[in-house]
Amino acid sequence: MPTYQLKINSKTYTVEAEPDTPLLWVLRDHLKLIGTKFGCGIGQCGACTVHINGTATRSCLLEVPFAVNVEITTIEGLSKDGDHPVQQAWKTMDVPQCGYCQAGQIMTASAFLQKNPNPTDEEIRNAMHGNICRCAAYNNIEEAVKLASKQ
Repeated sequence: MPTYQLKINSKTYTVEAEPDTPLLWVLRDHLKLIGTKFGCGIGQCGACTVHINGTATRSCLLEVPFAVNVEITTIEGLSKDGDHPVQQAWKTMDVPQCGYCQAGQIMTASAFLQKNPNPTDEEIRNAMHGNICRCAAYNNIEEAVKLASKQ
């Protein structure tokens, strides 16, 4: 089985995996970084979102060979103590209901705000539209992104 070196949350890991293994399963099953969730497996829901070189990416679609020589950030690596402005805004706005999609939502929002620190409401909605929340907390999510953009 091939071996891959991955840089995840500023640490280097060596993993053995078949070349067609999605990064999601390497994170969850091999490295026990379980904050990244499995939702749909086809890149449509956003629950598995991580940052690849700062860009929000669906880890269920990225095969492990394509995750070599890039900087991967998971929800566990976004901040040491949960004090990233987006995480703080999520708490302030009391966004989570069931919480399942929240890691992916937070990773999408944080990557978006890194590129667009002063977004309009429409830009926030467009950026977040690919993340599904079964609890329909979309209004609170939008308000949390707005709040984080001001911090």
